[in-house]
Amino acid sequence: MNLIPVTDVKFKKYGRVVKDVDFKELIEEMKKTPCPEDVVYVASVPELEALPVFYELVERTYGEMPVQIGYCNGKNKLLNALEYHRSSEIDVAVSDLVLMLGKLADITEDFQYDSANVEAFLVPAGTAVEVFADTLHYAPCNTEESGFRMVVILPKGTNLDLMKKHENATDEEKLLFGTNKWVIAHPDAKIEGAFNGIIGENLKLD
Repeated sequence: MNLIPVTDVKFKKYGRVVKDVDFKELIEEMKKTPCPEDVVYVASVPELEALPVFYELVERTYGEMPVQIGYCNGKNKLLNALEYHRSSEIDVAVSDLVLMLGKLADITEDFQYDSANVEAFLVPAGTAVEVFADTLHYAPCNTEESGFRMVVILPKGTNLDLMKKHENATDEEKLLFGTNKWVIAHPDAKIEGAFNGIIGENLKLD
């Protein structure tokens, strides 16, 4: 895949590089978190939320809205799925990683998405990005054999288990996979309970 630097102008339709927050202490604390052979996501980590940057994110970045700080760590080379929220997500790269991104507007009326529309962005270690609410994203890809570590900051309560099943939905509701989390999966990924709407290749980072 063609990797685009996150500093490139092409990234501006997907998000922005966050330059007004100091994430150094958060990055150091993240180095203590596990990096398994597969991908693990933890929505909220008390040790990360105890750091001073948590209050800065609440008060300034999210306009006094409650947030959660968690992480997504592991090893991955595939697109597999795309998700979106009704809110921006801030991702902090603890290691070099790649984000495969798309736009919500490219999902068809029958909830199909062509993976040919995806663009891949290289996020260097130490870089934080805001991923806009209408940007499709999922688990990052690692560029090193040791895997990736990424901080994930979202409004509090996002990505938790749903209170009820939405299996009979016929509209956008059928994409609902978690709280404030809509997912379109590639059939090859075989994600249980997810709506398979990605057509084309299940993109792989070589």
